Amino acid sequence: MTKGQIIAIGGGGFSEGSEPGLDSYVLEQSEANIPKVGFIGTASGDAERYLLKFYSRFSQLNCTPSHLPLFRRTPNLTDWIMAQDIIFVGGGNTFSMLAVWQAWELAPLLKEAAAQGTILSGISAGANCWFESCLTDAKADEFGPLQCLNFLSGSCCPHYSSEIGRQKTFEHLIETEALPPGIAIDDGAAAYFMDGQLIRIISGTDGAAVYSVSPTPTGVTSNRIKGIEVVNLAI
Repeated sequence: MTKGQIIAIGGGGFSEGSEPGLDSYVLEQSEANIPKVGFIGTASGDAERYLLKFYSRFSQLNCTPSHLPLFRRTPNLTDWIMAQDIIFVGGGNTFSMLAVWQAWELAPLLKEAAAQGTILSGISAGANCWFESCLTDAKADEFGPLQCLNFLSGSCCPHYSSEIGRQKTFEHLIETEALPPGIAIDDGAAAYFMDGQLIRIISGTDGAAVYSVSPTPTGVTSNRIKGIEVVNLAI
């Protein structure tokens, strides 16, 4: 899998006005004194409201925020991507985001940046995108499987315990092999990967967890991941 660091957030943070510790935690993982944080809001169509939320939160933190527009005049992609210490991908429509990224040939640049030390992170669609596949709600009132970038093996489901239908559908798709085994991430939680391996779970609120979901001979099992470091930001 892709060399480097990836932090996948299930929900919360600046985009939902909650769990501010998750945003700060991502920043603290950079070795830069004042990290450059680049926001990619493609999944929301570069929505102005989303950009305002990003700048409102990160302009108050010890970093230099910027964003990558793909629906207006777009800067040199290589220069912008490689200048960032942290990439933060916002939520929205995963299917449409990946289609736009493919047109711009963004994935190889993100992979190269990760290998050179840039931290890749994101919430919801911005968590989904890094995995082999995911559960998406890109179509109204319908959950379904989607092939993603395959920077991380397996599948992903954000908002696992909070949105009606997600848990049941994700487990069913894994049981029927429409999705490979994977992880599910609660709102307020994040999964931290290093060189493709899950090394840490971050909980921004009490009870927020990350789960391993896999098929069994009689169905499917979903269990909180244990045995690795857990950082509880709610304490």
